[in-house]
Amino acid sequence: MTPDAFDAVVWQTLDALPDWVREALDNIELIIQDQPGPELDPEDDGLLGLYLGTPLTERSTEDVGVVPDVIYVFRLPHLALGLPQAELVSEIQTTLIHEIAHFFGIDDDHLDEIGWG
Repeated sequence: MTPDAFDAVVWQTLDALPDWVREALDNIELIIQDQPGPELDPEDDGLLGLYLGTPLTERSTEDVGVVPDVIYVFRLPHLALGLPQAELVSEIQTTLIHEIAHFFGIDDDHLDEIGWG
C-alpha cells in the first residue's frame, strides 16, 4: 500500500464516523507517520497507533485552552503485518477507532472485551 493510499484509508475512516464523533474530535490533531519517533518512547516496536492527551472522562475546567490531544497512526508497523489489502484496511480502521476510543475514555481492557483491542 502506498503512503497516499494508507492516508486515504485513515481519512475515509474518519469521514465515515458519525457526526457526533467527528464533532467531538474538533480539537484533536491526527498525525499519520511512518513509525513512532524517539520522542514518543513506545513500549512496543509494533505500535500501530497512539493517543496522547487527556481523555474526556478525566477532563476538568482546568483543561480548557490546553494544546490539542494527538492521535497517531503509524504506517510501517501496519505494513509490516503483511496482511492482504482488505485485512490491512480493516486493521488501519480498527487502529484509528481504537485510539479515538481512548479519547472518549475507553481503556484497553474494555476495548479488548468488546473486540476492539
